[in-house]
Amino acid sequence: MSLSTALNNAMTGLAAAGRATANVSENLANSMTPSYGRRTLDLASATYGGGVRVLGSTRNVDPVILSNRRAAEADERNASVISTYSDTMVRLVGSPTDPNALSARLAEFESSLIEAQSRPDSVHRLDAVTVRADWLSQGIREAATGLRAERSRADRMIGLQVDRMNVALRRIAVLNTRITSTEASGGDSNGMRDERQALVDELSNMVPVHEVSRENGHIALFTYGGARLLDGSVSEIEFTVTGETAPHMTIDNGLLSGLTLNGQPLTTSGSSSHIAGGTLAAAFEIRDSLTVDMQTDLDSLARDLVERFETAGLDPTSAPGDPGLFTDDGDPFDALNDLDIASRITINALVDPAQGGDSRLLRDGLGSGAPGDVGYAGQLQAFVDVLSDGRIPPSGRFGTVNLTASGLAASLTSRVSQAADYAGQNLSFASTSRTELERLELAEGVDSDAELQNLIVAEQIFAANARMIATVDELMETLLRI
Repeated sequence: MSLSTALNNAMTGLAAAGRATANVSENLANSMTPSYGRRTLDLASATYGGGVRVLGSTRNVDPVILSNRRAAEADERNASVISTYSDTMVRLVGSPTDPNALSARLAEFESSLIEAQSRPDSVHRLDAVTVRADWLSQGIREAATGLRAERSRADRMIGLQVDRMNVALRRIAVLNTRITSTEASGGDSNGMRDERQALVDELSNMVPVHEVSRENGHIALFTYGGARLLDGSVSEIEFTVTGETAPHMTIDNGLLSGLTLNGQPLTTSGSSSHIAGGTLAAAFEIRDSLTVDMQTDLDSLARDLVERFETAGLDPTSAPGDPGLFTDDGDPFDALNDLDIASRITINALVDPAQGGDSRLLRDGLGSGAPGDVGYAGQLQAFVDVLSDGRIPPSGRFGTVNLTASGLAASLTSRVSQAADYAGQNLSFASTSRTELERLELAEGVDSDAELQNLIVAEQIFAANARMIATVDELMETLLRI
């Protein structure tokens, strides 16, 4: 080996050792950075002049673990959105142990009627009945208002996510192009690949996607339901935000927007959904299914109360068609207008002192004129009995079993609490899965111990090549002195 060859070998070795040291430093600095792919240095023998040639660095990512982690993270985000909604419903309707729950309010109202029936002459007890009745109707209205707000929030959430998805897809397409041009010119595209993975991760949280490698470093993206989001060209996702929703608004009647991809409608629910999993599907489920079912339940409870106190013969002083103790915003129940009755239920102004009424009508009858016998408890007893009357709820979601008014309210409260518990369990399971897959991904990523070992090797290589240069220098000085 000539001195020039030895010197060239040593110089290229020093350069390779420097790149190896920088590679280790970059790996250690980004060991906890999301979407960072561990780099390994690629070396080869120099074709001319001898020595070693640095080909570049390879970004190491396990595509199977990455795909599984994305799916688990999307499941967790989906479960989190549903769990948050379910907890909100518990707050609005109340839990079985909540003293302000709708079931507890109805029980308080029923107790106040029993107390008034035992002392029909007590104005204080009659007033307490109207207060408890108003408290109950107010709770139902507040629950309906909160439910409508949740549905509107879900609609706005869909719009925000669609905007974010379109931006992410366009940025991924730009990175596809830049990666191709960078690699064609011999540059390092690993940083752009990290950025692209982060964008795909963000996109997958909203709609889980399959990532497919294409030529020239490009990737294509498809939803699990088969919708093409990106494959050369970028697809455009469209959605129109309604803003404030109302119970009568649905996709079917065209008053709520669906989701389209390049102008073609996408299925957003069921087994054939194009967007199953992730936060976008959860928002559609809340807007188009969960809140609709909850609206039906609240309307069923409100309708049951209004209809019970309009039962024929319940109050002999009232004419057929007159509103009872509970009304539809002051009017009697109308079977053709029962949707969203939960937001309109009120107590009859005739018996409400706060509205200029007289609570004695609870004892004498809502249609009575002059005051009756203060010791008469027959009408109050009839009101107590009608609450205890077993009836099939007007909503099919409660089944076909006869329920008392308290039984119906308790069934609603229990259902909401059970749904929240189930949603919490789903979230816990999804979080555990996501945590385990993240651990596996990190295990396949940067290993600080292995990187430090690589650093020691690089230092030894550096020292050996430096020693070679020093030796060549000594030999050349010796030759010059001869």
